[in-house]
Amino acid sequence: MASEKVETVIAGNYLEMEHEEEVAQVLLTLPYSFSQLGMLSGIVFQLFYGLMGSWTAYLISVLYVEYRTRKEREKVDFRNHVIQWFEVLDGLLGKHWRNAGLFFNCTFLLFGSVIQLIACASNIYYINDNLDKRTWTYIFGACCATTVFVPSFHNYRVWSFLGLVMTTYTAWYLTIASLLHGQVEGVKHSGPAKIVLYFTGATNILYTFGGHAVTVEIMHAMWKPQKFKLIYLIATLYVLTLTLPSAISVYWAFGDMLLNHSNAFALLPKSGFRDTAVILMLIHQFITFGFACTPLYFVWEKFIGMHEVKSVFRRALARLPVVIPIWFLAIIFPFFGPINSTVGSLLVSFTVYIIPSLAHMLTFASPSARENAVERPPSILGGWAGLYSMNIFVVGWVLVVGFGFGGWASMLNFIQQVNTFGLFTKCYQCPPHKTK
Repeated sequence: MASEKVETVIAGNYLEMEHEEEVAQVLLTLPYSFSQLGMLSGIVFQLFYGLMGSWTAYLISVLYVEYRTRKEREKVDFRNHVIQWFEVLDGLLGKHWRNAGLFFNCTFLLFGSVIQLIACASNIYYINDNLDKRTWTYIFGACCATTVFVPSFHNYRVWSFLGLVMTTYTAWYLTIASLLHGQVEGVKHSGPAKIVLYFTGATNILYTFGGHAVTVEIMHAMWKPQKFKLIYLIATLYVLTLTLPSAISVYWAFGDMLLNHSNAFALLPKSGFRDTAVILMLIHQFITFGFACTPLYFVWEKFIGMHEVKSVFRRALARLPVVIPIWFLAIIFPFFGPINSTVGSLLVSFTVYIIPSLAHMLTFASPSARENAVERPPSILGGWAGLYSMNIFVVGWVLVVGFGFGGWASMLNFIQQVNTFGLFTKCYQCPPHKTK
């Protein structure tokens, strides 16, 4: 019983970490999204996508348990093998689904890691602006490359708890500091003003609650992965207690000024509390860089035949080709804020919402599959009919609103950033005198 309680706490920490893999930097861009969406839409989208994200996490957990149970009945041993999402899709639906899952998941993790580097450079600039953001990206890229020496998720247990503390401090700092600062003179809350900005802000929130990139790896580390569903829901509710108050308070205080300041730190006055928040976020983003990269390391190791090698040094050298392109992309596209929405619409929409919903429906399409399912849908959902109805709604909504309108709006906004600031820009959204 004691070991189960310990596992539940550890799993909860991992899940908070998985949520905060996105929330760590999105926490600072959610006020920017509120300025695009308006207060009411911002709150509604957070609640709506929070529930939708919990739903698809439930689907992924069911598919994982189904796959693992089937394989263990065939006497497959997973003691030295970490199960990943693309392997679940392969075992349940075949190689085409495996390839689709592998492409979207790896691309999502790749750009998720890129965003962490961009966030590091953007944040440290507000403590030390003697160096431009591009130079800081070079420095933090070298620092984050050291994550190649971390063997697996088991080594992130303590860090996952510390990451939770760091994000909690930052969220409440944003809330309290904004309320104490009060509204700026002549503050305006004109959002939503443009349809492009509206859907850009919505997809940033879609990205916020799309923290499913390492879900299967976390479940694989649990003794009882069936507990995952409840723990994930609790983690989502906790994340909402951080994101809603902070986004509401910062938007209330600064209003439309946020449209040109995607990082909330840029508008809050310099103080010891702000510097502490920046430093904690930097540490957290270093941790989450490794957290996001670890599944990519696993995929690459399996591809080159190094996954079961025991030498940490040999595995670290083998992992370096994964870090280098991430570093390079962060230097090319340093658009803190807009890149989150683009990744959300083009990658998270499929990785986190559409593919799990479709995969679940196809896995249990036949009567025999539903009859022999390891986990049946709870009666409160209306059985299989209710579950399929929910899945169809998720696929339709995300395909049209998230990928369709969101992709269109996010790409237009992203292209505008490129045209305004250029690729390889030295200092994105810096004061004019610092960009020279």
